[in-house]
Amino acid sequence: MQAVKQQQCADGQWCPVEDRCGACQLLSIPYARQLADKQAAMAELFDGLAGDSAVMHPIAGMDEPFYYRNKVASPYAPGRRIKPKALGGTKGGKGGKEAKGEKRAAMTRAEKHAPTHEILCGMYAAGTHRIVPTDSCLIENRIAKRIILAIRDLMPAYRIEPYREDANTGFLRHAVVRVGHTSGEVLVTLVTNGRQFPGSKSLVRDLVKRCPEITSIVQNINTRQTNVILGTDEIRLYGPGFILDELCGLSFRISSQSFYQVNSLQTEVLYRRAIELAQLTGGETVIDAYCGTGTIGLVAARGIGGAGHAARVIGVDETAAAIRDARANAKHNGIDNAEFVADDAGAFMRSLAAVEGGRDCPAESGSSIDVVLMDPPRSGATDDFLGALVELAPKRVVYISCNPATQARDVAYLVDRGYAIEAIQPVDMFPHTEHVENIVVCCNHA
Repeated sequence: MQAVKQQQCADGQWCPVEDRCGACQLLSIPYARQLADKQAAMAELFDGLAGDSAVMHPIAGMDEPFYYRNKVASPYAPGRRIKPKALGGTKGGKGGKEAKGEKRAAMTRAEKHAPTHEILCGMYAAGTHRIVPTDSCLIENRIAKRIILAIRDLMPAYRIEPYREDANTGFLRHAVVRVGHTSGEVLVTLVTNGRQFPGSKSLVRDLVKRCPEITSIVQNINTRQTNVILGTDEIRLYGPGFILDELCGLSFRISSQSFYQVNSLQTEVLYRRAIELAQLTGGETVIDAYCGTGTIGLVAARGIGGAGHAARVIGVDETAAAIRDARANAKHNGIDNAEFVADDAGAFMRSLAAVEGGRDCPAESGSSIDVVLMDPPRSGATDDFLGALVELAPKRVVYISCNPATQARDVAYLVDRGYAIEAIQPVDMFPHTEHVENIVVCCNHA
């Protein structure tokens, strides 16, 4: 029965660990039905907030909704203990104590280099830190998955112990592989429980030989006993330490720490629709709030395919490293009408509102704000941010969210204070999962 069920999963595709791995909750539902259900969920969520004039656009799905994750992270952990194999004798060989001594010596040499446990890698089971070993995955980039497995297979030869989470022992914690969708460049990040990495040069050489697609490898050191994958200290082992990829006609530098959407094809769809719905004409000042590495703000500053763009973009994010990347990406693309500020988005918006209100404030504001692009974390925007947004009263707010529930809560705040929903655009960024990315455009007609 299980085999029959698997063959019916996901429009003919099947996964042998679907019942144990929590990554793909909807794999057994045909993709067309997944899209219809997500569309209906968004319509229901915003029912009562959207007026009769609001446009509910059809959800943007994928033509090929498999192998789309261009960032693959896998933990490594010890599995079952491997019993040492006895070394048998040969007929006609030496006998007595001399033969037994040679046999013991041979066993000692073999055991010294033999792994003591299986090495597990794959996905965590839903709600646990128990690894479900997988040699293939229907949503992960196939090159990235092959590299994850190659690392696992090379570990015993270099006596690299996988990380044991409960004891904070072992060496290799995770591998994170990023694949440039357009460039094809590949960055491998080896997350280690310590700085000293004996044999790293030889390991890198063998890994690149097995997987010649790799263009860069870095070692990330994380000695904390934490669920956070990456530490802050890194060592470049091979290549430049980053990759380049293209998105909406722009080139972006991606390092191990960079935030970059994992589904590049759908990110292009998401950003194109967001910029279209912003209705930029070339004269607007735009705030890109929670801007990260500046991807959508830079797209707004340049425009897409000769379409409308902003006169000025101000990006803000509280992560200083992300702002450094955003500034570097602006320079790399020759964009001079975008600037980026490291600050809490709510505090920055309050400072702008103070300047607009004529009060003394260190923040600079060269003109009134016409459009706000916002893509907050899953928890949504803060009350401070929303209050300052209403005070600034931009003509249009383009709200992108990976959590439509908190998005609906924040949009309700805006609607109660005079804004109206103009359009809703769901985008299926993560096929075969319950997640929906959603764009809501609110207009101020005052």
